[in-house]
Amino acid sequence: QVQLVESGGGLVQAGGSLRLSCAASGLTFSLYRMGWFRQVPGKERAFVAAISGSGGITYYADSVKGRATISRDNAKNTVYLQMNSLKPEDTAVYYCAASSDRAGLLRNAVYNYWGQGTQVTVSS
Repeated sequence: QVQLVESGGGLVQAGGSLRLSCAASGLTFSLYRMGWFRQVPGKERAFVAAISGSGGITYYADSVKGRATISRDNAKNTVYLQMNSLKPEDTAVYYCAASSDRAGLLRNAVYNYWGQGTQVTVSS
């Protein structure tokens, strides 16, 4: 049974930083592309960042490019999202997701498994 468990969310002031973590179990982690998404009430879930299985390729939404870094530690079955220079509009529930896609563009990955999410609130 695949489980993705996010942590690291919280309340932070604008301009601050957070590092989100997502611990995966029940899958061969290094074979999965991993992604981060976020959602605010009343809006669709939005893509934030993705990383290839090896960690060598990353892709970011324009809204976070230059402020976010996705990384992974395959020995720890964990993917991270470092967010800097946070803005109030970054407030959302952040979800990690796993994709079994082995081919195609990273930005087009289809995600099979999702975590429960962690709340990030950025105060102005």
